[in-house]
Amino acid sequence: MNPINQALGMMLPQEWFQSFLFVVAVDNVKYGAFSECVLPNLTVKTEDVREGGQNTFVHKLPVNVDVGTFTLKRGITRDLYFLRWYLQVMNGEIAQAMRTVTVLTYDSLNVPLATYTFAQAYPTKWKGPSLKAGESAIAVEEIEFVHHGFEVM
Repeated sequence: MNPINQALGMMLPQEWFQSFLFVVAVDNVKYGAFSECVLPNLTVKTEDVREGGQNTFVHKLPVNVDVGTFTLKRGITRDLYFLRWYLQVMNGEIAQAMRTVTVLTYDSLNVPLATYTFAQAYPTKWKGPSLKAGESAIAVEEIEFVHHGFEVM
């Protein structure tokens, strides 16, 4: 029997994990300085089909899956890798800009929880920080990515 089906048939205790322990790797080079990672929204788009004589409901048939984008946020550093990567896309070098981005999550004892691997990812939006004189806040850059599929392990 499928392990997922077995788990659904039994009431198992749930563990809840903190969301701040993660590392981001781009083509297997780890960048651990991200303050936030927003994983994509997964949505199955449907089409309404009305059946003649059936007035109590409308059939919802799956059309396709929208895997959404993912976003990384971090404080500005001297490392301009992500801005240069975005500029590569802006200059039309999309095929050369595709990379594998991996988000590795850990529990509080640094035991791996899940690994999200995004294939052929590239940045589509770079948002620079707000620079304000007289404030001591961290300057944060935000990078949004599209991808061509992902795996979770």
